[in-house]
Amino acid sequence: MSTVAGSTVAGSTFVRVGGVAHHAVVAGSGPVCVLAAGLGMSWFDWDPVAALLTPYRTVVRFDRPGHGLSQAGTAPPTAEGEADRIAGVLDALGLGAGLGAGPVTVVGHSIAGFHAEAFARRHPARTAGLVLVDSSVEEHPHPVRPAPALARGLGALLAAAGIPAALGPAARALSVRRSTRRRPGPDPAPRDLVRRVYRTSRVFRGTLDENAHYEAVAAQLLALRGTAPLPPGLPVTVLAAPDGSARWERRQRALARRLGARYEAVEPSGHLMMLDAPQAVARAVLRTP
Repeated sequence: MSTVAGSTVAGSTFVRVGGVAHHAVVAGSGPVCVLAAGLGMSWFDWDPVAALLTPYRTVVRFDRPGHGLSQAGTAPPTAEGEADRIAGVLDALGLGAGLGAGPVTVVGHSIAGFHAEAFARRHPARTAGLVLVDSSVEEHPHPVRPAPALARGLGALLAAAGIPAALGPAARALSVRRSTRRRPGPDPAPRDLVRRVYRTSRVFRGTLDENAHYEAVAAQLLALRGTAPLPPGLPVTVLAAPDGSARWERRQRALARRLGARYEAVEPSGHLMMLDAPQAVARAVLRTP
C-alpha cells in the first residue's frame, strides 16, 4: 500500500519495465484480468469496475508511460510495444506465465483496445479472454510522420507556460462530462488524485504524444492482424456505447464480426463505459475463464 498526495491507494506499487517506472495497482484474488485505460485516463477510472471484479479476479491496473503516476516514456508507442508492455508489467508483478500464473483476460478501453488486441495476438498462450470497451476503430489508418515532433514541441511550449498546472484538472473534468451520461454530474474520481495527476506537464505531454501516434499504432495493429491470428476459440467481447450514433454502432459491429466476437450495445452509456455501466464491463470479464 502506498500514499499518494494524501490518498491511500491499496495495492499500489511501481515496477520497472523497459527502463521506465510504471505505477500499478493489484487487488483481489483468482484468475488475473488486466484493465487498460484509454487516452489520458488513469488507474482510478477503473475503480467502479474493479470493485465488482475483485471478489472473483485478481485485478491489475497500470498507468502507461506519461499517464497516471508512471514515468514519461523513452520511446514512441507502438502496437507491439504496448502489447509487450502489458506482458512486462505482469512479469514484473510476479503474474507472468512463466511464474506460475495462468493466462489473463485483457480489457482495453478506447485506444487501449488496440493494445489489448495486440497482446492477444502477440501472446496467445497468455490470453484467456479479450474484452474491448468502446474500443477505437480505424479501418483505414493514415499515419502522419510530422505529427509526433509537432506534438512534443506543442507539449513543451504549453508546459513551459504552466497550462497543465492551471487547466489540467478542469480539462479532465470537461472531458469526463462530455464522455459519460452522467451530465451534468461531477467527475467521480477522487479530487486529490485528479489534481496530483492532471496538474503535471508529464501527463499532459504524455497524452499529446500518445495521441500523435494514434494513427501509426492503428496501422501497426492492422498489419499485425495479417500475421498473428487470435488464438482459436478465444472468448472475445466487443462492448459498444453507440449513444445515438448509428455509424459508430455499425463500426463496432464490424469490429466484432472481424474478431469473431460477441457484440453488446451498452445503453445508456457514454464513451467512458467504466463509469456509466461498470456492471456490463464486469459481466463481460466474468464470462471468461
